[in-house]
Amino acid sequence: MKILVTGGLGFIGSHTVVELQNQGFEVVIVDDLSNTSLSVLEGIKNITGKIPVFEKLDLREKNSVQDFFKRNQDIAGVIHFAASKAVGESVENPLLYYENNINALVYLLQELQKKEAANFIFSSSCTVYGQAEKMPITENAPIQTAMSPYGNTKQIGEEIITDTAKVTDINAILLRYFNPIGSHPSAEIGELPLGVPQNLVPFITQTGMGLRKELSVYGNDYPTADGTAVRDYIHVVDLAKAHVIALKRLLDKKNLEKVETFNLGTGTGSSVLEVIQAFEKVSGKKLPYKIVGRREGDITEAYANTDKANTVLGWKAQSTLEEAMASAWKWEQKVRS
Repeated sequence: MKILVTGGLGFIGSHTVVELQNQGFEVVIVDDLSNTSLSVLEGIKNITGKIPVFEKLDLREKNSVQDFFKRNQDIAGVIHFAASKAVGESVENPLLYYENNINALVYLLQELQKKEAANFIFSSSCTVYGQAEKMPITENAPIQTAMSPYGNTKQIGEEIITDTAKVTDINAILLRYFNPIGSHPSAEIGELPLGVPQNLVPFITQTGMGLRKELSVYGNDYPTADGTAVRDYIHVVDLAKAHVIALKRLLDKKNLEKVETFNLGTGTGSSVLEVIQAFEKVSGKKLPYKIVGRREGDITEAYANTDKANTVLGWKAQSTLEEAMASAWKWEQKVRS
């Protein structure tokens, strides 16, 4: 069964490709290589023994998307990761985010609506909840005004998919992830952002390697236990496995609604300082950091209620924060060796 994975050479995408290939799916990756490199293909091959089909494609080019689907009419499902994903960057460059995250989605759906049946997994985000009023966050929590253009593109994306599914043969699952971290235990693939990392963990591991002078902790005056922002950090391999389970749910026609939504997290919130401490414990290194002002677009805390994913999907996060940090550190050391 042929599955299209957009952004399949990215951090979460590449780990999901591994899990799909391990389950016997034939994978086609499209990626524009804007935030990754072709070397990831080799890592996927080293883990699974099989190199997936890859096509360099910018999903913002409508004609290219149309041409791709004309040549690949036997695609049974799409997992859509391709998007710009940094909260801070989206505040600084909103039009890039609206073009990249919305246009690409629309062009994909325009092709899928031509099919008799289409299965679509959407890479959404807990940012759709804004600063939720109650913790842990359930799927029924109100969608608040987005705190960033990135979060807004995920809200709009969910609305576009829901509206489209009502009038087409598209079935979809929206996966709202919390904060993915870590790497494959083999250290063959992992998180390798181009340029300065926008996410906490790669900045921590790069600082641990001496590539960054020190880590900036954005704010220690939040109303949390230690004053730093709290997030739900989930191991990327756990996250990847959830995508395969969700895809099989659609392929087996077990979905109860045209569009279903699931939170993917551990159900536990960890502060920035707790993440630093977990890194220090697994690496044996003291991490240099400084407290700086809050960053625009950041919220105080977010962690998931995962009951729905646990019971309906039969999926549960397995790895601890320390295990995830250890895998991230192993990957960083390998990349820099």
